[in-house]
Amino acid sequence: MLNHCPACEGGEFELLFTASDRLYNTTSKSFRVVECTRCRLMQLRPQPAPAELENYYPKNYWFSPEESAASRLEEAYRRIVLRDHVRFVERALKESGESGPVLDVGCGGGLFLRLLQDRGFRVMGLDFSLQAARLAWSRNHAAATCASLDRAPFRSESCAAITMFHVLEHLYEPSSYLRAAHDLLQPKGRLIIQVPNAACWQFLILGASWNGVDVPRHLYDFRPADLDRMLDSCGFETVRRKYFSLRDNPAGLATSLAPALDPMARRIRQPSEAPRARLAKDLLYLALVAAAAPFTLLEAACRAGSTIMIEARKKA
Repeated sequence: MLNHCPACEGGEFELLFTASDRLYNTTSKSFRVVECTRCRLMQLRPQPAPAELENYYPKNYWFSPEESAASRLEEAYRRIVLRDHVRFVERALKESGESGPVLDVGCGGGLFLRLLQDRGFRVMGLDFSLQAARLAWSRNHAAATCASLDRAPFRSESCAAITMFHVLEHLYEPSSYLRAAHDLLQPKGRLIIQVPNAACWQFLILGASWNGVDVPRHLYDFRPADLDRMLDSCGFETVRRKYFSLRDNPAGLATSLAPALDPMARRIRQPSEAPRARLAKDLLYLALVAAAAPFTLLEAACRAGSTIMIEARKKA
Protein backbone atom coordinates (compact mmCIF):
# COMPACT_ATOMS: atom_id res chain seq x y z
CA MET A 1 0.00 0.00 0.00
CA LEU A 2 2.71 2.49 1.01
CA ASN A 3 5.49 3.52 -1.39
CA HIS A 4 7.87 4.35 1.44
CA CYS A 5 9.14 2.62 4.55
CA PRO A 6 6.76 3.43 7.43
CA ALA A 7 9.62 3.39 9.93
CA CYS A 8 12.04 5.86 8.31
CA GLU A 9 10.30 7.20 5.17
CA GLY A 10 13.02 5.61 3.05
CA GLY A 11 12.18 4.65 -0.52
CA GLU A 12 14.88 2.15 -1.46
CA PHE A 13 14.65 -1.57 -0.74
CA GLU A 14 16.81 -4.67 -1.22
CA LEU A 15 15.22 -8.00 -2.16
CA LEU A 16 15.80 -10.73 0.45
CA PHE A 17 13.70 -13.59 -0.94
CA THR A 18 10.41 -14.51 -2.60
CA ALA A 19 7.87 -16.87 -1.01
CA SER A 20 4.27 -17.98 -1.16
CA ASP A 21 1.70 -19.19 1.39
CA ARG A 22 3.53 -22.20 2.77
CA LEU A 23 1.22 -22.75 5.74
CA TYR A 24 -2.40 -22.46 4.58
CA ASN A 25 -2.01 -22.65 0.77
CA THR A 26 -4.53 -19.86 0.21
CA THR A 27 -2.66 -18.83 -2.94
CA SER A 28 0.14 -19.98 -5.22
CA LYS A 29 1.17 -16.39 -5.91
CA SER A 30 4.75 -15.41 -5.02
CA PHE A 31 5.52 -12.37 -2.85
CA ARG A 32 8.70 -10.35 -2.38
CA VAL A 33 10.17 -9.79 1.09
CA VAL A 34 12.54 -6.84 1.05
CA GLU A 35 14.67 -4.86 3.49
CA CYS A 36 14.72 -1.08 3.72
CA THR A 37 18.26 0.02 2.84
CA ARG A 38 18.08 2.87 5.37
CA CYS A 39 16.66 1.28 8.56
CA ARG A 40 16.69 -2.45 7.59
CA LEU A 41 13.00 -3.04 8.42
CA MET A 42 11.87 -6.18 6.58
CA GLN A 43 8.54 -5.96 4.78
CA LEU A 44 6.34 -7.43 2.08
CA ARG A 45 6.54 -5.26 -1.03
CA PRO A 46 4.39 -4.52 -2.82
CA GLN A 47 1.80 -5.06 -0.10
CA PRO A 48 -1.48 -6.63 -1.20
CA ALA A 49 -4.49 -4.32 -1.31
CA PRO A 50 -7.00 -4.84 1.53
CA ALA A 51 -9.49 -6.69 -0.69
CA GLU A 52 -6.74 -9.06 -1.83
CA LEU A 53 -5.23 -9.50 1.63
CA GLU A 54 -8.61 -10.54 3.03
CA ASN A 55 -8.54 -13.62 0.78
CA TYR A 56 -5.41 -14.87 2.54
CA TYR A 57 -7.14 -14.99 5.94
CA PRO A 58 -9.35 -18.09 6.19
CA LYS A 59 -12.67 -17.58 7.96
CA ASN A 60 -11.61 -19.89 10.81
CA TYR A 61 -8.14 -18.33 11.15
CA TRP A 62 -8.45 -18.21 14.96
CA PHE A 63 -8.71 -21.23 17.24
CA SER A 64 -12.30 -22.49 17.41
CA PRO A 65 -12.62 -25.78 19.32
CA GLU A 66 -14.82 -28.56 18.01
CA GLU A 67 -16.50 -31.46 19.79
CA SER A 68 -13.85 -34.11 19.19
CA ALA A 69 -11.10 -35.79 21.18
CA ALA A 70 -8.39 -34.12 19.08
CA SER A 71 -9.96 -30.69 19.51
CA ARG A 72 -10.35 -31.12 23.26
CA LEU A 73 -6.70 -32.14 23.46
CA GLU A 74 -5.71 -29.05 21.49
CA GLU A 75 -7.71 -26.72 23.75
CA ALA A 76 -6.19 -28.30 26.86
CA TYR A 77 -2.74 -27.76 25.39
CA ARG A 78 -3.52 -24.13 24.59
CA ARG A 79 -4.70 -23.51 28.16
CA ILE A 80 -1.38 -24.82 29.48
CA VAL A 81 0.89 -22.84 27.17
CA LEU A 82 -1.10 -19.60 27.50
CA ARG A 83 -0.21 -19.47 31.20
CA ASP A 84 3.09 -18.01 30.00
CA HIS A 85 1.27 -14.99 28.58
CA VAL A 86 -1.05 -14.68 31.56
CA ARG A 87 1.86 -14.52 34.03
CA PHE A 88 3.58 -11.84 31.92
CA VAL A 89 0.45 -9.67 31.96
CA GLU A 90 -0.21 -10.30 35.67
CA ARG A 91 3.25 -9.06 36.58
CA ALA A 92 2.86 -5.97 34.38
CA LEU A 93 -0.46 -5.08 36.03
CA LYS A 94 0.91 -5.61 39.52
CA GLU A 95 3.91 -3.37 38.89
CA SER A 96 1.84 -0.64 37.20
CA GLY A 97 -0.60 -0.29 40.09
CA GLU A 98 -3.47 0.46 37.69
CA SER A 99 -6.81 -1.31 38.18
CA GLY A 100 -8.77 -0.82 34.97
CA PRO A 101 -9.66 -3.45 32.37
CA VAL A 102 -7.26 -5.32 30.11
CA LEU A 103 -7.96 -4.88 26.41
CA ASP A 104 -6.74 -7.74 24.20
CA VAL A 105 -6.38 -6.58 20.59
CA GLY A 106 -6.78 -9.43 18.12
CA CYS A 107 -8.54 -11.52 20.75
CA GLY A 108 -9.72 -14.27 18.37
CA GLY A 109 -12.01 -16.69 20.20
CA GLY A 110 -11.19 -15.17 23.59
CA LEU A 111 -9.45 -18.04 25.39
CA PHE A 112 -6.72 -15.74 26.71
CA LEU A 113 -9.38 -13.33 28.00
CA ARG A 114 -11.14 -16.16 29.78
CA LEU A 115 -7.93 -17.20 31.52
CA LEU A 116 -7.46 -13.63 32.73
CA GLN A 117 -11.07 -13.48 33.91
CA ASP A 118 -10.55 -16.68 35.87
CA ARG A 119 -7.86 -14.80 37.80
CA GLY A 120 -10.20 -11.93 38.63
CA PHE A 121 -9.21 -9.38 35.98
CA ARG A 122 -11.69 -7.26 34.05
CA VAL A 123 -11.23 -7.83 30.33
CA MET A 124 -12.34 -6.61 26.93
CA GLY A 125 -11.59 -8.04 23.50
CA LEU A 126 -11.19 -6.48 20.07
CA ASP A 127 -10.94 -8.27 16.73
CA PHE A 128 -11.33 -7.57 13.01
CA SER A 129 -13.55 -10.64 12.71
CA LEU A 130 -17.18 -10.49 13.82
CA GLN A 131 -17.24 -14.29 14.04
CA ALA A 132 -14.25 -14.28 16.38
CA ALA A 133 -15.85 -11.64 18.62
CA ARG A 134 -19.06 -13.67 18.75
CA LEU A 135 -17.10 -16.78 19.72
CA ALA A 136 -15.35 -14.86 22.51
CA TRP A 137 -18.77 -13.88 23.88
CA SER A 138 -20.52 -17.23 23.46
CA ARG A 139 -17.82 -19.73 24.38
CA ASN A 140 -15.47 -17.85 26.70
CA HIS A 141 -17.95 -15.30 28.13
CA ALA A 142 -15.60 -12.40 27.37
CA ALA A 143 -16.90 -9.02 26.24
CA ALA A 144 -15.56 -8.47 22.72
CA THR A 145 -16.28 -6.11 19.87
CA CYS A 146 -15.47 -6.05 16.17
CA ALA A 147 -13.42 -2.93 15.36
CA SER A 148 -9.92 -1.64 14.67
CA LEU A 149 -8.01 -0.17 17.60
CA ASP A 150 -7.60 3.28 16.03
CA ARG A 151 -11.42 3.47 15.84
CA ALA A 152 -12.26 1.54 18.99
CA PRO A 153 -15.33 2.66 20.99
CA PHE A 154 -13.44 3.24 24.24
CA ARG A 155 -12.67 6.47 26.09
CA SER A 156 -9.16 7.83 26.55
CA GLU A 157 -7.13 6.52 29.50
CA SER A 158 -9.64 3.76 30.21
CA CYS A 159 -7.35 0.68 30.10
CA ALA A 160 -4.89 -0.60 32.68
CA ALA A 161 -3.20 -2.73 30.02
CA ILE A 162 -3.45 -3.35 26.29
CA THR A 163 -2.14 -6.59 24.81
CA MET A 164 -1.32 -7.26 21.17
CA PHE A 165 -0.11 -10.81 20.58
CA HIS A 166 0.94 -11.27 16.95
CA VAL A 167 -0.97 -8.24 15.68
CA LEU A 168 1.50 -5.55 14.58
CA GLU A 169 3.06 -7.64 11.81
CA HIS A 170 -0.36 -7.89 10.11
CA LEU A 171 -1.06 -4.13 9.95
CA TYR A 172 -0.46 -1.72 7.08
CA GLU A 173 0.43 1.02 9.59
CA PRO A 174 1.42 -0.56 12.92
CA SER A 175 2.29 2.83 14.41
CA SER A 176 -1.38 3.85 14.23
CA TYR A 177 -2.22 1.07 16.70
CA LEU A 178 0.60 2.08 19.03
CA ARG A 179 -0.57 5.70 19.03
CA ALA A 180 -4.14 4.57 19.72
CA ALA A 181 -2.90 2.39 22.60
CA HIS A 182 -1.03 5.38 24.04
CA ASP A 183 -4.29 7.32 24.11
CA LEU A 184 -6.33 4.48 25.66
CA LEU A 185 -3.88 3.54 28.41
CA GLN A 186 -4.09 4.96 31.91
CA PRO A 187 -1.08 7.09 32.98
CA LYS A 188 0.82 4.10 34.42
CA GLY A 189 -0.81 1.54 32.16
CA ARG A 190 1.15 -1.10 30.31
CA LEU A 191 1.34 -2.05 26.64
CA ILE A 192 2.29 -5.69 26.02
CA ILE A 193 3.17 -6.64 22.45
CA GLN A 194 4.49 -9.86 20.96
CA VAL A 195 5.75 -10.41 17.42
CA PRO A 196 7.98 -12.94 15.64
CA ASN A 197 11.62 -11.97 16.08
CA ALA A 198 13.34 -11.65 12.69
CA ALA A 199 16.71 -11.62 14.49
CA CYS A 200 16.20 -15.18 15.76
CA TRP A 201 18.37 -18.20 15.03
CA GLN A 202 15.47 -19.99 13.36
CA PHE A 203 15.27 -17.34 10.64
CA LEU A 204 19.05 -17.38 10.14
CA ILE A 205 18.93 -21.16 9.67
CA LEU A 206 15.64 -21.66 7.82
CA GLY A 207 15.26 -18.40 5.88
CA ALA A 208 11.99 -18.23 3.93
CA SER A 209 10.90 -21.55 5.45
CA TRP A 210 10.75 -19.99 8.93
CA ASN A 211 7.14 -19.90 10.08
CA GLY A 212 7.59 -16.38 11.47
CA VAL A 213 7.56 -14.73 8.04
CA ASP A 214 4.10 -16.22 7.28
CA VAL A 215 3.84 -14.83 3.75
CA PRO A 216 1.54 -13.16 2.71
CA ARG A 217 -0.23 -12.37 6.00
CA HIS A 218 2.79 -10.74 7.68
CA LEU A 219 3.35 -7.36 6.10
CA TYR A 220 6.37 -6.61 8.33
CA ASP A 221 9.06 -8.72 9.99
CA PHE A 222 10.44 -6.93 13.05
CA ARG A 223 13.82 -7.09 14.73
CA PRO A 224 14.13 -5.76 18.32
CA ALA A 225 15.72 -2.53 17.08
CA ASP A 226 12.73 -1.93 14.79
CA LEU A 227 10.35 -2.23 17.73
CA ASP A 228 12.48 0.08 19.88
CA ARG A 229 12.36 2.83 17.25
CA MET A 230 8.64 2.44 16.65
CA LEU A 231 7.72 2.40 20.36
CA ASP A 232 9.90 5.43 21.04
CA SER A 233 8.34 7.42 18.20
CA CYS A 234 4.87 6.64 19.58
CA GLY A 235 5.65 7.79 23.14
CA PHE A 236 6.61 4.51 24.84
CA GLU A 237 9.64 3.20 26.68
CA THR A 238 10.46 -0.48 27.11
CA VAL A 239 10.21 -1.92 30.63
CA ARG A 240 10.85 -5.62 30.01
CA ARG A 241 11.61 -8.07 27.21
CA LYS A 242 11.07 -11.80 26.93
CA TYR A 243 12.41 -13.97 24.10
CA PHE A 244 10.63 -17.21 24.89
CA SER A 245 6.95 -18.12 24.62
CA LEU A 246 5.87 -21.60 25.62
CA ARG A 247 2.93 -21.27 23.23
CA ASP A 248 4.81 -19.96 20.21
CA ASN A 249 8.51 -20.77 20.10
CA PRO A 250 8.58 -24.61 20.10
CA ALA A 251 5.39 -24.83 18.05
CA GLY A 252 6.75 -22.30 15.57
CA LEU A 253 9.83 -24.41 14.93
CA ALA A 254 7.70 -27.57 14.62
CA THR A 255 5.47 -25.85 12.06
CA SER A 256 8.49 -24.54 10.13
CA LEU A 257 9.82 -28.08 9.83
CA ALA A 258 6.48 -29.83 9.16
CA PRO A 259 3.73 -27.36 8.15
CA ALA A 260 1.48 -30.22 7.01
CA LEU A 261 1.26 -31.44 10.61
CA ASP A 262 0.22 -28.11 12.11
CA PRO A 263 -3.28 -28.63 13.60
CA MET A 264 -4.57 -25.18 12.63
CA ALA A 265 -3.23 -25.50 9.10
CA ARG A 266 -4.90 -28.88 8.71
CA ARG A 267 -8.19 -27.52 9.99
CA ILE A 268 -8.04 -24.75 7.41
CA ARG A 269 -6.84 -26.95 4.53
CA GLN A 270 -9.49 -29.53 5.48
CA PRO A 271 -7.72 -32.69 4.28
CA SER A 272 -9.67 -35.93 4.38
CA GLU A 273 -8.79 -37.36 7.82
CA ALA A 274 -10.43 -40.05 9.89
CA PRO A 275 -10.75 -39.13 13.60
CA ARG A 276 -8.01 -41.57 14.59
CA ALA A 277 -5.69 -40.29 11.88
CA ARG A 278 -6.28 -36.73 13.00
CA LEU A 279 -5.52 -37.60 16.60
CA ALA A 280 -2.37 -39.48 15.54
CA LYS A 281 -1.12 -36.46 13.56
CA ASP A 282 -1.86 -34.15 16.49
CA LEU A 283 0.16 -36.41 18.79
CA LEU A 284 3.01 -36.55 16.28
CA TYR A 285 2.98 -32.75 16.04
CA LEU A 286 3.00 -32.51 19.84
CA ALA A 287 6.05 -34.82 19.94
CA LEU A 288 7.80 -32.58 17.41
CA VAL A 289 6.97 -29.53 19.54
CA ALA A 290 8.49 -31.25 22.58
CA ALA A 291 11.61 -32.15 20.59
CA ALA A 292 11.94 -28.50 19.49
CA ALA A 293 11.80 -27.15 23.06
CA PRO A 294 15.51 -27.52 23.99
CA PHE A 295 16.72 -25.61 20.92
CA THR A 296 14.14 -22.83 21.34
CA LEU A 297 15.05 -22.45 25.02
CA LEU A 298 18.72 -22.14 24.08
CA GLU A 299 18.15 -19.48 21.44
CA ALA A 300 15.91 -17.54 23.83
CA ALA A 301 18.57 -17.69 26.54
CA CYS A 302 20.92 -16.05 24.02
CA ARG A 303 18.32 -13.30 23.37
CA ALA A 304 17.67 -14.72 19.90
CA GLY A 305 14.32 -16.42 20.49
CA SER A 306 11.84 -16.72 17.65
CA THR A 307 9.40 -14.36 19.37
CA ILE A 308 9.88 -11.21 21.39
CA MET A 309 7.40 -10.04 24.02
CA ILE A 310 7.75 -6.46 25.23
CA GLU A 311 6.20 -4.65 28.16
CA ALA A 312 6.20 -0.89 27.60
CA ARG A 313 4.86 2.17 29.40
CA LYS A 314 4.25 5.78 28.49
CA LYS A 315 7.35 7.95 28.55
CA ALA A 316 7.43 10.47 31.39
